[in-house]
Amino acid sequence: MLVDTDLVVLGGGSGGYAAALRAAELGSRVVLIEKDKVGGTCLHRGCIPTKALLHSAEVADNVRDSGAVGVSASFEGIDIAAVHAYRDGIVTKKHRGLEGLLAARKIEIVRGAGRLDADGTVPVGDDVYRARNVVIATGSYSRVLPGLTLDDRIVTSDQALSLPEVPRRAVILGGGVIGVEFASIWRSFGAEVTIVEALDRLVPAEDAAISKALERAFRKRGIVSRTDVRFAGATRTADGVTVGLEDGTALEADVLLVAVGRGPATADLGFEAAGVELDRGFVRVDERLRTTRENVWAVGDVVPGLQLAHRSFQQGIFVAEEIAGLHPTIVPDALVPKVTYSSPEVASVGLTEAQARAEHGEAVAVAEYNLAGNGKSEIIGTAGLVKVVRRVDGPILGVHLVGDRVGELITEGQLAVGWEAHPEDIAPFIHAHPTQSEALGEAFLALAGKPLHAL
Repeated sequence: MLVDTDLVVLGGGSGGYAAALRAAELGSRVVLIEKDKVGGTCLHRGCIPTKALLHSAEVADNVRDSGAVGVSASFEGIDIAAVHAYRDGIVTKKHRGLEGLLAARKIEIVRGAGRLDADGTVPVGDDVYRARNVVIATGSYSRVLPGLTLDDRIVTSDQALSLPEVPRRAVILGGGVIGVEFASIWRSFGAEVTIVEALDRLVPAEDAAISKALERAFRKRGIVSRTDVRFAGATRTADGVTVGLEDGTALEADVLLVAVGRGPATADLGFEAAGVELDRGFVRVDERLRTTRENVWAVGDVVPGLQLAHRSFQQGIFVAEEIAGLHPTIVPDALVPKVTYSSPEVASVGLTEAQARAEHGEAVAVAEYNLAGNGKSEIIGTAGLVKVVRRVDGPILGVHLVGDRVGELITEGQLAVGWEAHPEDIAPFIHAHPTQSEALGEAFLALAGKPLHAL
């Protein structure tokens, strides 16, 4: 059967459902095609379930350390089945809420695998959907290195979420966001954890000072970081896996987590035959997210750049408004906030110090404020750092933080960078006391030439 509509969205993850919701709000008839469950990776295998595990990990650490704050409690261990039940309950509730929201907007959800045909239609099973516009939002998948075969001991984050028991020893291949977050979870659950990262520091996309602060915090927690060394191979053993490194080191583990990034889910979907050009698997788009085929758009992880749910969400809204002729504002990746939800957290927006100096030379000023001087950070027991980068006599270029709960501060950093605020503009504003936001305020004060507590 041929079905005509205004908009077909191929993929129901963060970018796809955001595009569908906004387009329906603007009056379009929308068909949303999803082969699995709406919500995509973020809701079912990424953001939400991992952050639920991280909360369980935080509670475990708080119970262990409760005596330090005068609370008598005993840690009796991790009931992994109960942890999974808690995680699944949150995911199920959010999934039902999303389905209800889509239904309320009268969005037709087609459950099945779609593809883009050469004539611009989207067949799903025996039905064919034809629309004025098509949005590609097919998401991403966990990459696996050549020569590795996944099983119950060599896993990606998809399988790691549902391991039936906490590993005693875990090796994590990749020190980016996913690897660091799982390292934090498993260490809190009692595992011995080693991270192997080919580059010279953890979270290498972050500012160097923030990476070093995270590595110090991880060492204090007993998490081992093997940086600047490459993976050579993995061999299954009777009860685990042996991980070989190119420097000759062999690491024994119960589980090897492969966390080497995510690839765009664009294979075998007909895109190139339909005139949608790909570059290393990613969909080529212009600054307004138009593909190389007229009236076909792409959003989210299939588009080169940051693979973050909130970026996908923003792009979905952007495309829906662009199709409606509203000419929305472009949000470049440099203004997209990033958060790594480990303990401690890492959060950033804008340029690192190295990027700022590459762009502006010596006309760059930096202020750092140690969370040791922040009352609220002392109360919750976190170390960390706030670092702000500005152009000399110019605007704030980047905000970088490390410490427990600092992800909640990055929105202020995004506003400062996005609005090209000068530290002198922000210095008069008051940060409530005692809050961690005061640490960010102190860095702004320092760059404005009037530090209050800095030595």
